Order: sequence, then C-alpha cells, then structure tokens
Amino acid sequence: MERAIKYNIKDDNLQKVEDLFNPYDVGAKPFLKWAGGKGQLLERFQELYPKELKEGKIKTFYEPFLGSGAVFFDVAQHYNIEHAYLYDINEELILTYRVIQKDVSKLLDFLYRYQKNYLKLDKKQRQKFFYDQRTNYNLQRFNIDYDRYSEQWFPRAAQLIFLNRTCFNGLYRVNSKGEFNSPAGDYENPTICDEQNLLAVHQVLQIAVIKKADFKEVVNDLKASSFVYFDPPYRPISKTASFKAYSKHDFTDNEQIQLANLFRKLDKKGNLLMLSNSDPKNHDPNDNFFDEIYRDYNIIRIPAKRMINSDPTKRGAINEIVVTNYSIE
Repeated sequence: MERAIKYNIKDDNLQKVEDLFNPYDVGAKPFLKWAGGKGQLLERFQELYPKELKEGKIKTFYEPFLGSGAVFFDVAQHYNIEHAYLYDINEELILTYRVIQKDVSKLLDFLYRYQKNYLKLDKKQRQKFFYDQRTNYNLQRFNIDYDRYSEQWFPRAAQLIFLNRTCFNGLYRVNSKGEFNSPAGDYENPTICDEQNLLAVHQVLQIAVIKKADFKEVVNDLKASSFVYFDPPYRPISKTASFKAYSKHDFTDNEQIQLANLFRKLDKKGNLLMLSNSDPKNHDPNDNFFDEIYRDYNIIRIPAKRMINSDPTKRGAINEIVVTNYSIE
C-alpha cells in the first residue's frame, strides 16, 4: 500500500523528490546532530525491533523523545507503518521539524543564503558571523510564538540548522536559561544546505503528527497495536557527564522513574515498547538503577561509541541499555 504524499515544494525540486520516491526508502536521515543520536546503533536496533513490525502488522509508530529522529527515519522507511506521532519538549526542534514538513522550499531559500554568505568568509570572519548569529538566535527566541505556525518560523529553523552545522562538535547545547551556548566550530566546507536530504525528510514526515509536548502526551494519542520507542535524555554515566543539555528542562531520576511507570502502564495496554538509555554500570558496576525500575522487562546491553565528548580521546566504547516488553527473536 503506497502512502499519500503531499508535495509542498518548488516545481524545480519536485522531480528530485519523485526520483527519490520508492515508496518508503527515500534516503532520509537526521538533519541535525543531537545528543544521544542513534544513527550508529540502527543496525543493532533492527535486530531488536518487535517481530510484528518486521512482519508489517504494526501501522502506527510513536516516538515521545524525537531528538535527531534516527529511529523514526529508520522505521518509517524500512517498515510498513502508515502513521507516526512524534513529540519533543524542545520547542526549537519541533519548530524546525514542522517547517521541513510544511514548507521545506522556503527553508531551503534561507539555508542557501546562509551557505553562500558563510563559505565566502575567511576563518576570522566566519567566527564573527557565527557569534553574531548565535546572539541573534538567543535574543529572538522571545519574539517567536512557538504555538502558532507562521512565516517567522522559516528563518528560525534555518538559523538552528546553520548553528548546528557550524558550531563546535556539531552539537546543539543550551544552558539553564535556554540560551544556545555551543562555541564556533572550525570546518573548511560545512554542508549548511543539504537539499537532497531535506527534501527526503520532508517526504517522510508527511505520515507524521509532530507535537511540542511532554513524553506523557503519548497516552492521549495512543492507538491499539502500536510500537512506541522511548529515547529519553540520558542519565549521566558519571558525575561530570551529561547527555541532557539539549533543553533547558532537566530530566532527573524522578523523571526517569515517571517514564518507567508510563512504560509499565502502556505495557498493560498491550502496546509494544522499546526504550534506550545510558548504562550506569559503565561508571559504577553496582549501580542498578535501570535494572531495578525495569526489572519486569527484557534489558539488553549493547556497545556504543561515545561521540559527543569535547575531548576526542574520551570518545570510547561504552554500553547502552535497551529495554523491551517483548521477547527478542
């Protein structure tokens, strides 16, 4: 069954999307680098997805912590789902996803200008340009209505993508005030406007409902026989590590416990559930936090490479946990 796709892009770009159409896999991949992104784990995750998804029996997918969307893009393009519900508490992230979904051509116009203006600058000028944009980005957040879709959103989404593509380590990070505070990066020829991927992302997002919402919102939209994937802000694996600085909102152990309670509630409703998080045993072998709160479920430990540490020598192999409420075959 082919999905109905609504095109909302320029005529000269339409053929490019049609050339990509297949009708599922159009090559869409995450357009932002995000803390805890799952791109490197997708091959292993595909082994851990429920058999009902692989057999085409699941038609609706939910992701309450959207982030980079790596798992959504994988599921949407390789399995026969027809609807997706995507949530995140980060208003800037949701704004950008919705612009790509609705008005990707207008976003591309802004990104083209960013790329043209940035690439012609020398190193010193690029740094100044970056910090000017970062300052403007932080100031303008008070003038954006994040609840009402408008033309204000187009330059805002472009600015977020520009900063993500040109900041140090390519990582979106904010302080407790909600100010983007990643420093400038040093890239010779960054791809600021990835037209082909953004057109593909636009296409895949046509099956999605995208909401700025807390993870508990999933309860209000949940349909029977669905697959829910939870990728919450990671519990720090040490006192100095944190994977949760993508939002001004903290995600404490209390929130982790609330999520485990929701997991249990949805399990009783018969939904298929998968959750990932950092493994505290990487730092403390006696830390049984997740083993305790998910003791009734399957817990699998899989190796992953830490990619976001500012010190490249500390980006080593660690374990992550995956929790499921179904058997892995």
